[in-house]
Amino acid sequence: MEIYPSTYFSQKYKKLVKKHQQLSLKIDKKLQLLSENRNHPSLRLHKLSGKSIKWSISVTGDLRILFEYVSDGILLVDIGSHDEVY
Repeated sequence: MEIYPSTYFSQKYKKLVKKHQQLSLKIDKKLQLLSENRNHPSLRLHKLSGKSIKWSISVTGDLRILFEYVSDGILLVDIGSHDEVY
């Protein structure tokens, strides 16, 4: 499954890994796992409540990635702490 970062996601990702370089490997690992096996328990995949079309995975205890399914893959929408993205 192809994964496409939105411009907004890319900007937030760059700022985040600039401050916390060790997160880059963890994020890449989780995105690889999402593309290979989106039902893996460590992702804690869930759809956001309400009429939202967004989904969430957990990278670390508080770091989340929000995404949407698109016709040919996954569009990464946002990354940040629980409070920042919800």
